[in-house]
Amino acid sequence: MAVKKENKDYIPAVGKRKRAIARIRIIKDNAKGVKITINDKDYKEYLPYFQWQELVLKPLKLVGRDNITITIKVEGGGFKGQVDAIKHGIAKALLKTDEDLRATFKKEGLLTRDARKKERKKPGLKKARRAPQWSKR
Repeated sequence: MAVKKENKDYIPAVGKRKRAIARIRIIKDNAKGVKITINDKDYKEYLPYFQWQELVLKPLKLVGRDNITITIKVEGGGFKGQVDAIKHGIAKALLKTDEDLRATFKKEGLLTRDARKKERKKPGLKKARRAPQWSKR
């Protein structure tokens, strides 16, 4: 039986939000500038809105990391959930590189997973809590 050898050329982390799961890899190299790829696309191409791009870069800007390479595989949920999952995962991965960043990330709320999910539909109701319209006669 072959033993699978782990590649230690990167720092892994997982970020989650709603149904979205982002697997983050911070690659250990001497990169020039920020290079982020999400599902084999550049992050600016994958996330067309400037606000989403800023949310992804927020953990990096907080700690002043300008030279970094990150690869991300994200699936599930919608784009906004994926953006929040990516942000959460990048913060967790950066924390593995330097434990002193915990106070900075904690203050900004980047280490806390937003646990809110869609509530399930109940029988006899139209949605999770929406009851059918009541009529007297």
